[in-house]
Amino acid sequence: MSNKGSAYGQAAGDTDFRKKYDLDEYAAKAKQREQDEKEERKARWEAKMAGKKYYKPLDGSETLTTARNATQDMSKMVGKTMLVPAGAGVGKRGRGAGFYCEHCDLTFKDNLQWLDHQNSPQHLRAIGQTGEVRKATAAEVHARIALLWEREQEKKREQVVSLKERLEVHKEREEKEREEKRKKRKELEERKRLEKEAELKAKTEYGEDVRIEGEHDEDDMMAAMGFTGFGTAKK
Repeated sequence: MSNKGSAYGQAAGDTDFRKKYDLDEYAAKAKQREQDEKEERKARWEAKMAGKKYYKPLDGSETLTTARNATQDMSKMVGKTMLVPAGAGVGKRGRGAGFYCEHCDLTFKDNLQWLDHQNSPQHLRAIGQTGEVRKATAAEVHARIALLWEREQEKKREQVVSLKERLEVHKEREEKEREEKRKKRKELEERKRLEKEAELKAKTEYGEDVRIEGEHDEDDMMAAMGFTGFGTAKK
């Protein structure tokens, strides 16, 4: 019976391709998990005996709670059919028919319970938030007020009905758009001016042999294609 070797001259077996696991490492992980589960059961029991609700303890990696930037559209589920597993629908635990929270593995049957759960400490800690809100600065408050004021003014502009008022609103809107275009054009001209000054400075310091990015792209492409010029050979 011949000994089979690998392509590199080393001995190879039928199971050498399998991943090797460190049994001691996984045993330590299992022991740590059992210890954490034991401490959690004890904390749950103590909270129950004290008549309080258990919340997952903070580990220091949580962030401050921020406002949701997406609108909760509850009407999108009206008239829709949802397929759920055969054993689902027993209590709130697990995925079932209704509003399902992946972070907490809970299902809620109506939108009021769903919104209450999203604002609860249980859900906030499950998504990595502390439940505390950062105190806004005076500049942020002023910027928010200006934004809301501009939004209200925009709504009022849309509500005008007379032709004269519509023409005034249209004129103001055009003036604002022209101002934005003028500002962008000035920024573009300033950026081009700075780039040109940088190119001139580089040529002044290093001479005419310096290559500016993008300056000789056409010549390099012609040289790569075998074209050296389009002049005639006649004398």
